[in-house]
Amino acid sequence: MTDVHSQRKVLLICNDVVGERMAGPGIRYWEFARVLSPSFAVTLAVPPFIKMSASPGEPDFPAKVVLCDKAASLRALAADADVIITLGAVLLAYPFLARTGKPLVLDLYDPVILEGLERHADQPMVERVSLHEGYRRAYARQIQAADFMICASERQRDYWLGMLSALGRANPYTHRDDETLYRLIDVVPFGLPSTPPLHTRPVLKGVHRKIAADDKVILWGGGLWHWLDAPSLVGAMALVTRDRPDAKLFFMGTERPNLTVYDKRAVEKTVELAKELDLYDRCIFFNDWVPYHDRQNYLLEADVGVSLHQSHIETRFAFRTRFLDYLWAGLPIVATEGDVMGDLVREWGLGRVVAPGNVEGVAQAVLDLLNTPELRDAYQPHFVGARARLQWEMVAGPLIEFCSNPRLAPDKAYIGEIPGIDARETRWWALPGKVRRVLAKQGISGLVKQTGEYLRWTRAQR
Repeated sequence: MTDVHSQRKVLLICNDVVGERMAGPGIRYWEFARVLSPSFAVTLAVPPFIKMSASPGEPDFPAKVVLCDKAASLRALAADADVIITLGAVLLAYPFLARTGKPLVLDLYDPVILEGLERHADQPMVERVSLHEGYRRAYARQIQAADFMICASERQRDYWLGMLSALGRANPYTHRDDETLYRLIDVVPFGLPSTPPLHTRPVLKGVHRKIAADDKVILWGGGLWHWLDAPSLVGAMALVTRDRPDAKLFFMGTERPNLTVYDKRAVEKTVELAKELDLYDRCIFFNDWVPYHDRQNYLLEADVGVSLHQSHIETRFAFRTRFLDYLWAGLPIVATEGDVMGDLVREWGLGRVVAPGNVEGVAQAVLDLLNTPELRDAYQPHFVGARARLQWEMVAGPLIEFCSNPRLAPDKAYIGEIPGIDARETRWWALPGKVRRVLAKQGISGLVKQTGEYLRWTRAQR
């Protein structure tokens, strides 16, 4: 047996809650820890800005899980690591992670800069611009610090290559290292377990007070966010239930585990529409959040899984993480066209694809599936190839390879000398100019807000 203490030490730093109740980032890093652990000594760390009340460790979980209450704890873990892997705002909150001299992997699977365009679309333009500039600077700093980057699809990789070119990372040094630039940025999608799901307990049919044992369940597998289109599904249910009064819609998650980023507006809009159509708590039900290790019971009892989005720039580069649960459970899918997962449904024949915002089309797609005899059995052959291609052990290959042979990027010295790119930390002598810009754009209230954020950030570094 290999002594894990002699193995390379890999530090995963997640920007979200991990454990029993997880959203996409937490699930991704939980599974990264699991799939990397057979070959490396893995620590999964949650930084201080994520509030968790207790350690989420499991008796059989192969990685060490650490909830860092102070930046010093995270600094110590980084000093002891051989490879650091992180995502989101972690580097912005703790810039010392970029100065450890250790190989740094940046995970770009979630283009938050595009999500932000939708998330903040109803806010005043001054506020929108300020938030967008924050996202842009954060990405610039992270991309310039990274030794290796991963994203979720080839389409995303094309998007990020554009940003890498603008920030100088596609240069003679990285090109000489690899003419394809895959040694700089590669694709690591969201994955699914290699073991099939097992039904361990009844959770919906014949158990829920308003879902009968012979009802048909339509499942919305993830959360409710601004860039998705749950209202079209609610509207479609008004049409579906005319022909199929046994159809019930169940939303698996409406309360995000990480309450610091939980935005109720999309949930409230969807609930309000369900009430207006007299469908709320009659044939449409809203759950708080299904525990990660209980999700298979809901998936296996459902008849149709739905993933709908609106038509905008976020859609084109998205990779819907909970979509993978549908594939894992062999759940026939109704999806909106326009993203890579919609392409996958069409390519592999996993269900029906509809146009964005087409309520009647969604209703007809759901009815077509519900009226298919022996629906699950009819679709199972279509899922076999997709499942094999997207197992965690398969998709994590580039990450495993990098951790096996970690390296510093060949252009680090060059990157620090590129003029005209505002990607470094703000130095004290630049603060007066920044104050003038904030006052001009946002007034005194904006300055007070940003000053408070800056002070909280500096305290977090201690």
